[in-house]
Amino acid sequence: MGKKILVVDDSATVRQQVGLALSQAGFEIVEAVDGVDGYDTIQRTPGIAMVICDVNMPRLNGIEMLQKVKEDPRFATIPVVMLTTEGQPGLIEKAKQAGAKGWIVKPFKAALLIAAAKKLTA
Repeated sequence: MGKKILVVDDSATVRQQVGLALSQAGFEIVEAVDGVDGYDTIQRTPGIAMVICDVNMPRLNGIEMLQKVKEDPRFATIPVVMLTTEGQPGLIEKAKQAGAKGWIVKPFKAALLIAAAKKLTA
């Protein structure tokens, strides 16, 4: 099995599409349905190499989850890429300041996502 990537998105369809693209590229996929579930999953799943996270989610949005991950010294080095329909420069800047390694706009190109995953988990 390849490196573990956590996909956090409240859309089952998006989780499935991202998971399929990355698992075909040899990655192991772990899923979470929102930011609370995502953060819990990071805490209980050893060896997560990267997180791909939606921005707009219930309970804890992607940027809030990103901030929690980066504040925790155990997980601060895990690269997080935001995957979202949002393209607002202000939001992108906020995510970068919080520690996001990248920003991919949906609908995403599988090749771009795989390239980012390979680069960030190398």
